Order: sequence, then structure tokens, then C-alpha cells
Amino acid sequence: MITVLILALLLVVAVLSSVYFAEIIAHRVGQPYGTLILAVSVTVIEVGLIASILLGRSPGSEAIVRDSIFATIMIVCNAVVGISLLIGAIKHRETIFKAEGTNIALALLITSATLAFVLPTYTTSTPGPNYTLPQLRGAAMACFILYATYVYAQTVRHKSMFLPPVFEHPEFRDHLHSKPSNQKTAISALALLLSLLSVIFLAKHLAPYIEQGVQVIGAPHEVVGILIACLVLLPESFTAIRQALHNKMQNSFNLAYGSGLASVGLTIPVVAVISYVSGITLTLGLDAKSLIFLMLTFILSIMTISMGKATFAQGIIHLVVFGAYLRLSISP
Repeated sequence: MITVLILALLLVVAVLSSVYFAEIIAHRVGQPYGTLILAVSVTVIEVGLIASILLGRSPGSEAIVRDSIFATIMIVCNAVVGISLLIGAIKHRETIFKAEGTNIALALLITSATLAFVLPTYTTSTPGPNYTLPQLRGAAMACFILYATYVYAQTVRHKSMFLPPVFEHPEFRDHLHSKPSNQKTAISALALLLSLLSVIFLAKHLAPYIEQGVQVIGAPHEVVGILIACLVLLPESFTAIRQALHNKMQNSFNLAYGSGLASVGLTIPVVAVISYVSGITLTLGLDAKSLIFLMLTFILSIMTISMGKATFAQGIIHLVVFGAYLRLSISP
């Protein structure tokens, strides 16, 4: 018990440190690069964690990709977005963002998730909810192309669509501060990497205790993937909520949907290679309950961003959906 408490305390310190250093880098490079760097950093390390579990070939590991990434989508689209909307609306009455940029990110996420986790349930080339190797290769290429499209749209082609509405709403303007020096930025980048590695290291060491706890309460093995995803996403979640507190909901959306896209677009290609080399057959297709939650989440997300502003009601709706997802995952 003492070991778990120490690991949990160290995890909190690592998360807070990563948020601090990420904000320094974001202030130096500006938006939307700051949110993109944090999302990609966490996801790349998450890919390493998933790959290590997959190659460990423990019972249920063939479904860890599906469970963890699906959990990531549910967390970012419902928990992170819901809390950010609720907190932002409580402090500022309603949150304002650019629907056009958020719509691009959500459309790409819906397409990626459908290719990766919905279609395998309905293909007939294999008996289970999985792809054949050629099908998996095609899906992996498509997911990577979709994520690359998002990065290009966010940073080059439609960069202004992903920035907070500064000109339309002057209250969004940042306070004028001198940017960090190159030396401080470089040190912060190294510290951010070490902090994120610490988060993954601690999460991995907490995983056995999580598995024991899941077994004790008699919950399905997919709950392990949910809890690990929660731990890994802590830095991004903290940052997204802080952005919402400062009335920058656009940055919160960039982090949330960008993290979901990175999780699918970077992880699926890597595990496709692992599946080909190691001969591991991945279980990717979602069951009926998960498909309903995915569909409900995306429908609500489309309605939330359609107007370019949201109130506390949308936040509560997303949080209720996330609560139901957790409850029915623990006791299906």
C-alpha cells in the first residue's frame, strides 16, 4: 500500500512538472504548436508503452491496442472536453471557439476511429473482430495519412482556424510577456521529455497494482486499458483544463481532439508493423456496447461544436456519457 501511495505521489509531481515545462515551450513557439508538441510527445511515449505490453504477450494483450486507444478517445472527447466546457462556462458563462478548425479535427478523428475500430467488427475475411494483414496495412496507412493531414491543416494550410478567436474577441488576448530564451526553451524541452518519460515509467509500474485491483473487483480486463489511458493522459488533461480556465477553449479542443488523432494515427501504424513481424493477431473491432458509446460521443461532439460556443449544459452531457461509459465498462 505504501508503495502504491509513493508511486501515485511521484506521478502527480511528474504530471505537474510536464504541464509546467509544456507551457514554457508553448509560450516560446506559440499556438497551435504548443498543444501539438505536448499531444505528440505524450502519444509517442504511449505508443512505446502499448508496444511493450503487446510484445509481452500477456493474457488479453492482443486487445490492449483497442482498449487503450478507445479509452483515450472516450476520455478526451467526453471527460477532458466535458470538464473544460463545464469549468470554462462556470467562470466565463459560455466558452467561445472556432467551429471550423474544431470541425476539421473532429471529422478526421471520426474517420480514423471508424477505420481502426468499427470496420474490423464487420469484415468477413477473418472470423473474429480483426483485420487480415493486408487490411490492417491499408487501415494503418489511412490513419497515418489522416493524422498527417491534421498536422498540415493545423500548422500550415488552415493555421488561423486552430487559434483562439483573438481578433473577434479581445478578451482572449494573452498578457504581454517576454518569450523564454532559447536556452530556457531547450532546457524545458529536455525537462518535458524527462517528465513524460517519468509519467509513463510510473504508470507502467502502477499497472500491476491496477490489474490486481481490477481482478479484486471482478471487472473486465478492458478496465486496465482505461486506467492506464487515464494515467498517460494526465498531463494533457491538466493543460486542457488550465486553458479552459483562461477562456481559451480552442486550445483545449486542439489538445483533446489532437490527442485522440495522434493516438490513432501514430499507434495503429506501429502496431501494424509489430503484428506483421511478430505474427500477433490484433483484436481491433469494438463490441456492440462500445460502438454505441462511440456513436453517441461523436454525435454529441458534432452538436457541441456546431455553434462555435458552448455552455455548461454541453459539459454536463459529455461528463454523464463518460460516467456511463466507466460504469458499464466496470460492470457490463
